[in-house]
Amino acid sequence: QVELVESGGGLVQAGGSLTLSCAASGRSFSSYVMGWFRQTPGKEREFVALITWTGATTNYADSVKGRFTISRDNAKNTMYLQMNSLKPEGTAAYYCAARRGLGIFVLPGQYDYWGQGTQVTVSS
Repeated sequence: QVELVESGGGLVQAGGSLTLSCAASGRSFSSYVMGWFRQTPGKEREFVALITWTGATTNYADSVKGRFTISRDNAKNTMYLQMNSLKPEGTAAYYCAARRGLGIFVLPGQYDYWGQGTQVTVSS
């Protein structure tokens, strides 16, 4: 059983920073891709960033490139999303996700495991 638990969401002013964490448990994640997605009410869940568990590959949505950084700490089985220069349109519930295999997976349906989400609100 894979469990993903996000934390670190909150309220931040536009231009500010926030770091999200995703603690993973249940198995070895050495062959997994981990991703961050976000969703606002009435809209589809959208890809934000991904990282292979080895950290060799990362990928970002164009909307966050240059402002967000995804990373992981294998010793802690934890993935992070450092978000800088936040914009009001970044307000959403942020979810971490995991799947086996290597590749660039940007669709929610390509992931097998999900966390419960953490809310990020960016005020203008």
